[in-house]
Amino acid sequence: MVSTFHGLETAKRGMTTQQLALYTTGHNIANANTPGYTRQRVSFATAEPFPGAGLNRPQIPGQLGTGVQAGTIERIRESFLDVQYRSENTKLGYYSSLSSALAKMEDIMNEPSNSGLQNIMSQFWSSLQNLADHPENLGARQVVAAKGQMVAETFNYYYNSLDGIKKDLGSEMDVTVKNINTIVSQIDELNKQIASVEPHGMLPNDLYDKRDQLVDQLSSLVNVKVTAVKPIQYGQPLPTAVGLYQIELVQKGGAQLLTVDGTTGASQQNELSITAEKGIVQSVQVGSVTLDNLNFSGKLKGLIESYGYVEANKKVKGHDPERMEKNDKVKGHYPEMMEKLNKLAYAFANEFNHIHQQGHGLDKTAQAGEFFDLSGSTDNNYAQIIRVHDEIIKDPTNIAAAKKGGNNSGDNEIAFELADLKSKDFSNYSVSLPDDMSGTFDFYYAAMIGELGVAAQSANTNMENVQVLVDSVEYNRQSVSGVSLDEELTNMITFQHAYNASARMITVIDEMLDKIINGMGVVGR
Repeated sequence: MVSTFHGLETAKRGMTTQQLALYTTGHNIANANTPGYTRQRVSFATAEPFPGAGLNRPQIPGQLGTGVQAGTIERIRESFLDVQYRSENTKLGYYSSLSSALAKMEDIMNEPSNSGLQNIMSQFWSSLQNLADHPENLGARQVVAAKGQMVAETFNYYYNSLDGIKKDLGSEMDVTVKNINTIVSQIDELNKQIASVEPHGMLPNDLYDKRDQLVDQLSSLVNVKVTAVKPIQYGQPLPTAVGLYQIELVQKGGAQLLTVDGTTGASQQNELSITAEKGIVQSVQVGSVTLDNLNFSGKLKGLIESYGYVEANKKVKGHDPERMEKNDKVKGHYPEMMEKLNKLAYAFANEFNHIHQQGHGLDKTAQAGEFFDLSGSTDNNYAQIIRVHDEIIKDPTNIAAAKKGGNNSGDNEIAFELADLKSKDFSNYSVSLPDDMSGTFDFYYAAMIGELGVAAQSANTNMENVQVLVDSVEYNRQSVSGVSLDEELTNMITFQHAYNASARMITVIDEMLDKIINGMGVVGR
């Protein structure tokens, strides 16, 4: 026989469960604009029916329902979308970093423009042509000296500006490394807090959200693989418990940023570090593991590729990652551009000096000296130190225009040779040049700017394309995990009516019991 108060207990369960759902809805509404928040819901489940199976069960037509009960308060989240978002976010971090660095380089090179090297060189060639037409004109010589100084100062400006941005990239790279280690440390701390809750059969949903938000941030800096670990010695966690996050840097061979012991749950953080020498990244380490040739992605890789790094061509026994081997190459957008400027300045200045020293200044018997001064070079930084020789600045008559000395003022043979340097192929230079230098001065410089433009355009295009993918995945993720106020208000009304109905059920049962208790057994009074 069913208990007299069976209906009261069923209605009470209904009230408490709907009340819990209302509170959870209120929590969702309150966090509708909280970054990284995942909406939560109460999982409803029917309570155990009455009676249970057995020989002594009450003889009633069948099992009678006992109402509803709350299962767990769980997050509505799709893990596949998280993986997809983080993968695309890593690419976005990489291309954004690369695009920003190349955009700054384009601003410095400033081509085509009236203040770019190409236009300055055109003015210099024109001044030399004018000198060839008027070799005795002191004003023409002063213009050549002034335009030559403009060429030197443009080289200096380019090199120093690129070097300044490169140093800024180095500082940003150091900050990014610190951010990566800090985020991993915060994830480790959240792991410990989660480990104090899950073994007791509860779900720390808000802690999950904070941890996932940190992983999202980490994914833009470097590509990571996240593995959820439920240790063997972990109490009695719910089947839906997420577990502890183990963070692995995705690259050949693997590198653990945060390791979680599968038995005890104890964790160990391996800090990321960068070894740089003479403004070049020599190696990247995670703990004691040295990464092989930047086999990872994210903002950090974009910064390193812009700043400059050593690419090992040949691994030798006893190779020291902090020391460049003979077969190692320096790569990177900024060091490569600075190296090309150095090569261009070296080739141009030395060939110009070679021709200039074969001639004579105005009414000079002795042969002319150097026009450009490259003395004081360290690490072949010719573009940084190139300048017009002091003797030329002080006395423009020292500029060689004549092939013969003395009173041969009308001789302009050297001036023509200097002007013809504009169209002279590098293969015909008297100085020894690297094999990768081909064509004329203008051709080589145009190729430099062209390569920069292509690289910058490629980075911008890739960044825009990946941004579309990131936005698309984030939209899909928010459609699943985000809080919809319209939906929550609908749920609030639904749970409110269910709560009121359960309360009304208690009122009805109370009236029935009142009739039984106070209205029965009064016949004959």
